[in-house]
Amino acid sequence: MIRHGDNTSESWKNLPWKQFRRNLFRLQKRVYKAIQVGDKQKAKSLQKLVLKSTAARLLAIRQVTQLNAGKKTAGIDGKIALSFEQRFELSEKLRAESNNWKHQELREVPIPKKDGKTRILKIPTIADRAYQCLVKYALEPAHEATFHARSYGFRTGRSAHDAQKILFNNLNSNANGKDKRVIELDIEKCFDRINHTAIMDRLIAPNSIRQGIFRCLKAGVNPEFPEQGTPQGGVVSPILANIALNGIESIHKSKDAYGRVKEPSIRYADDMVIILRPEEDATEILDKISRFLAERGMKVSEKKTKLTAATDGFDFLGWNFKVQKNGKFRCTPSVDNYKAFRKKLKSIVNNSNHGATTKAEKLAPVVRGWRNYHRFCKMDGTKLCLYHAQKRAFKVFNKETKQNRQTSKQLLEKAFPTVPYSENKHINVKGGKSPYDGDLSYWSERNSKLYDDNTSKALKRQNHKCGHCGLKTLNDEKVHLHHVDGKHNNWKLKNLLAIHESCHDFIHMSKS
Repeated sequence: MIRHGDNTSESWKNLPWKQFRRNLFRLQKRVYKAIQVGDKQKAKSLQKLVLKSTAARLLAIRQVTQLNAGKKTAGIDGKIALSFEQRFELSEKLRAESNNWKHQELREVPIPKKDGKTRILKIPTIADRAYQCLVKYALEPAHEATFHARSYGFRTGRSAHDAQKILFNNLNSNANGKDKRVIELDIEKCFDRINHTAIMDRLIAPNSIRQGIFRCLKAGVNPEFPEQGTPQGGVVSPILANIALNGIESIHKSKDAYGRVKEPSIRYADDMVIILRPEEDATEILDKISRFLAERGMKVSEKKTKLTAATDGFDFLGWNFKVQKNGKFRCTPSVDNYKAFRKKLKSIVNNSNHGATTKAEKLAPVVRGWRNYHRFCKMDGTKLCLYHAQKRAFKVFNKETKQNRQTSKQLLEKAFPTVPYSENKHINVKGGKSPYDGDLSYWSERNSKLYDDNTSKALKRQNHKCGHCGLKTLNDEKVHLHHVDGKHNNWKLKNLLAIHESCHDFIHMSKS
């Protein structure tokens, strides 16, 4: 039981978070290794310990109330935030009821899609999200030991850039990419149609967790399809979808020029591309995939699934991939991705409610994020280097600063931060490695390379450790760049510390 005094804010801040992270990771590593050696009973016993763990419980509450992007999104109970007192109360509720958790109903939020239709986001309450996060801590290491190496979506230690590099490896001139074709696979209403039995049959978990997951699935069902669907919006939903779809990557096997068997399929959540050699039969492969999906309550979308020549180009994960007629592989931001990005820029630049300084502050993270995502693409040319967008922003800044060109130039530099790009230079995660394998040096060094120049350099100086708590910076939590003196215009090396997002929150909470 957590003891805390009257000042629950101080009690919460002063909890031993560093030790909590160590305790949880130690348990997760043991779960992962138990599944690796085939000892499911031991893994399930360890998962029960995760469910009972004070460290896991409090970290789960912190994750959903402080760190997650949707931390201020209300569920059906209308709560958008918890006070420190309520967080401790939730911890006690999880301690007492985690073995028999009862899910509340979900709040439905319609989200418009590109094709004009809507999808329904189903939002659990904060308490249910904390429970799901706690369960995810137990489930993830077990299933990470079983997931296919070519599955990259919503998995710790893997990213869209890994999928991007695999496509380069399979379609560049050395791989005779210009002769290949690609199946752009679309699964019809994937998250809405996944069969609950398909998930439960494959779930590695003790009965208490299985019961909680089953109730989670039933809380978000469509009355028309009571045995299908995972609620999009839940913390645990992505891992459940990965559990159901795991193995689809192995359906198509191919031999390279040296006779080695390969599986040239790349999956990111429910998005997938399958690379075919000239002699391979697309219809036969799609038939196998259809049978695989049918067993799980899903089917291939005939309308959206396409067979495309690599030389014609195709879109995947916000990029356009194309093999030129000379065999050269090219990856650029897709047209839809670029249009959506430009729309964001315009809405900020043309907003009459904000001055030039505020606009520059709002533009910077949008531009940096877009450039970082596309930093392994071909990004030259006036369009992709954002020449026209910068020209337009400068005109607006210049007008709002009353023709002060020097100030406008400074704001422009702030609004459009540069990010170095190196075409096709991403280094893929090694084979079946997992952050739960205990190789902290590999994962912390790899994580350091995922950040922009200043943050990456700071992490390297700090031996890939958080500058506040001293723990290795793994990708279970974002890294922030902290200005020691509080002055965000002081970019001297000694003033920059790379620290965990939660450590950054703690520093600023302590100062307030």
